[in-house]
Amino acid sequence: MSTINVTEDTFTETVENNDIVIVDAWADWCGPCKAFAPTFEAASEKHEDVTFAKLDTEANQGLSSALQIQAIPTLFAFREGILLGQTSGAMPPAGLEEFIQAVRDVDMEQVRADIAEQNEKTEG
Repeated sequence: MSTINVTEDTFTETVENNDIVIVDAWADWCGPCKAFAPTFEAASEKHEDVTFAKLDTEANQGLSSALQIQAIPTLFAFREGILLGQTSGAMPPAGLEEFIQAVRDVDMEQVRADIAEQNEKTEG
């Protein structure tokens, strides 16, 4: 599966309707973003069970602001619609593979339990 482009209009649907989504926040003027693009694309071809999405921060400034992007490239990892984490900076292929595997290894039952517990604390 190759990468897809997400926008402010398609971002939420993409994250909510796919099990694992890795989002690459980038801009055309960003040298490290351009250098990282082939690594991201190659990973998208290798991991067919993961949705690889590219977010153009310049064209989607509202979403970029909502995601509090401070530096690019930034990768966001979503699983089952939940943001699990993010990392900034271009990474080598091995680093991206480790990032993807870490997302796969997350115990989502524990994540949902932690979220429920946190919600109880803030409501009570």
